[in-house]
Amino acid sequence: MISPGTQQATAAPPPHVEFRVDPAGYRHWTVTVDGPVATLTMAVDEQGGLVPGYELKLNSYDLGVDIELYDAVQRLRFEHPEVRTVVMTGGKQKVFCAGANIRMLAASAHSWKVNFCKFTNETRNGIEDATENSGQTYLAALNGTASGGGYELALACEHIMLVDDRSSVVSLPELPLLGVLPGTGGLTRVSDKRHVRRDRADYFSTKAEGLGGKKAVAWRLVDEAVPRTAWDQAVAERAKELAGRSTRPVGATGAALTRLDKSRTENAITYRHVSATLNRQAGAVEITVAGPGSDAPDSIAEVHRQGADFWTLAVTRELDDLILDLRANELDLGTWVFRTTGDPLKVLDHDRLLLDNADDWLANEILHYLKRTLKRLDVTSRSLIALIEPGGCFAGSLLELALAADRSYHLEGVFEDVDPDAEPAAIAVDAMNLGPLPMGNGLTRLQTRFLGDDDGLAAVRDAAAKPLEAADAERLGLVTFAPDDIDWEEEVRIAIEERASFSPDALTGLEANYRFPGPETLETKIFGRLTAWQNWIFNRPNASGPDGALRRYGTGERADFDQKRV
Repeated sequence: MISPGTQQATAAPPPHVEFRVDPAGYRHWTVTVDGPVATLTMAVDEQGGLVPGYELKLNSYDLGVDIELYDAVQRLRFEHPEVRTVVMTGGKQKVFCAGANIRMLAASAHSWKVNFCKFTNETRNGIEDATENSGQTYLAALNGTASGGGYELALACEHIMLVDDRSSVVSLPELPLLGVLPGTGGLTRVSDKRHVRRDRADYFSTKAEGLGGKKAVAWRLVDEAVPRTAWDQAVAERAKELAGRSTRPVGATGAALTRLDKSRTENAITYRHVSATLNRQAGAVEITVAGPGSDAPDSIAEVHRQGADFWTLAVTRELDDLILDLRANELDLGTWVFRTTGDPLKVLDHDRLLLDNADDWLANEILHYLKRTLKRLDVTSRSLIALIEPGGCFAGSLLELALAADRSYHLEGVFEDVDPDAEPAAIAVDAMNLGPLPMGNGLTRLQTRFLGDDDGLAAVRDAAAKPLEAADAERLGLVTFAPDDIDWEEEVRIAIEERASFSPDALTGLEANYRFPGPETLETKIFGRLTAWQNWIFNRPNASGPDGALRRYGTGERADFDQKRV
């Protein structure tokens, strides 16, 4: 179940959350590597909460625990190419994980709960992506009870083993105990991934005590129930079997994810390739992404030598950290304005090097990391605007930023008063935009943009690799507006000011609905349907009010529910 801890809910979100961590500083996870098998052991420090006011008892977790997990998953993919199976287990007796800490949730502001659930979901998706695309299969070895978010962590793994000791169970007790939902994907993964029958899923999700043993296997909630006497051997054998299916390389050297070079002040966040100016008066962030400063390497071997310094990997890591930083720490900056600077041909050359060597393990990892980072942008509840100006490089992988935007402006011509001899701004579609970087709906951003318009999509494909100035980009439907030098400043100013005048709640709903047309997938259900319901439930007094289930849990008093169905 979700752990109550022992203290009253008095915690408050910290003024700043840092997402840059490394294994030397982990407080909650231990990573060991034995040849092709890595073991991720969760042993949460009870006094190691991200903010004071709660204890992380029963291996319950908060955002700080999940930040370490995300870092560990990333490092296993990049730094350990030899690893083929990742065993995730608990480091405490008779409990794998009791889920999200209830005192933390009860004390947190609504925005904190929402960001926490979103990041947790993205980390779970990253585990599934590692299994599907990196040859690192995740095995959940549940050495004790897994409740709520603890079971959801197991659900992200490909194979689930549960110790069969007559007391260990899996459960999703959020509805009966807390008046909320298993909001990190539990309901969706039970039905869509593990194909648990609807009637059984209904029963399971309304029984706080959960299920274990043979019944949990029969209902597809876990894959194996193993007696404790045979546990260690069974887990080792299953890990070895899963490792044998992998195509990970033998004898490869990993790419160390060195600490990001980052500077943060009150009004700016700066990395090597990415910078952000925090315009608090306008409620906006002006983000500039710099293209490669040098030509693409001659070979994939040079990419391996450069490691984390290779431009695509470096810029992706910086964008990832910036998105997380802004989401957690800058709630009032609701509009993100993207610009690029640099040579578009160098961007395209770096893209082609990766795509031409996509069967190389490191190139594969970089491509999927870029994909995941852009997906993180897609599900971010901020208004996204792209400004395409002379000197920019919205081409290939960086064009995806403009395609992800809710609105884009492409300058027709040049800024006559600034540099009348400049080359007009141009964008370029290339192979990177035509398949390798799908959204959560399974479609590329171009397919999503031209949903139901096959002729329009074909015209864009025919224009691939050609520099497209404003008139052509607008004609092809690749940008929203193409104002000239005279109207540019005014149109951009109005767009940003207008965004700041609207209800942020309404904008979040608007953007989330428009961004994901087309097929519904496990991801779109989690980030759309499930997240929307959970966010609403978190705001309702039945869950979060003074007499709600989150507040009353652990006090011995029952929640006082408003019985009207809404």
